[in-house]
Amino acid sequence: MPKNKEFSRGLRIAEQIRRELAELIRLEVKDPRVSFISLTDVELTPDYAHAKIFFTAMGGTVSEILEGLRHASGFLRHELGKRIRIHTLPELHFHYDRSVEEGSRLSQLIDQTVREDTARAQATKPQTDH
Repeated sequence: MPKNKEFSRGLRIAEQIRRELAELIRLEVKDPRVSFISLTDVELTPDYAHAKIFFTAMGGTVSEILEGLRHASGFLRHELGKRIRIHTLPELHFHYDRSVEEGSRLSQLIDQTVREDTARAQATKPQTDH
């Protein structure tokens, strides 16, 4: 049972970190490179020493955004420490979340396949005279 309790605590802390960082980035970080991002997930190591922060971007290049986030990471970690009370404040590691991009690509492939199947079915359908 303690493992489940620890597991749920880790998930709660990760979600709190995600919410707090999203708010800090939106309201406090003035760097235009990071102005149009969404934080999608946070993964914490079991000892809470490191946090992988996953994000998606609405504009800008991933390398510019990562540079901006890395530049702001000290400030973000400091402010996070004021908002969250845990024994070890994790180091922040930012990673681009490709899942939204991949989901969009797969959706386009599915749409294209459906259109091709419909066209093929129409082409092979026997013509009836009225």
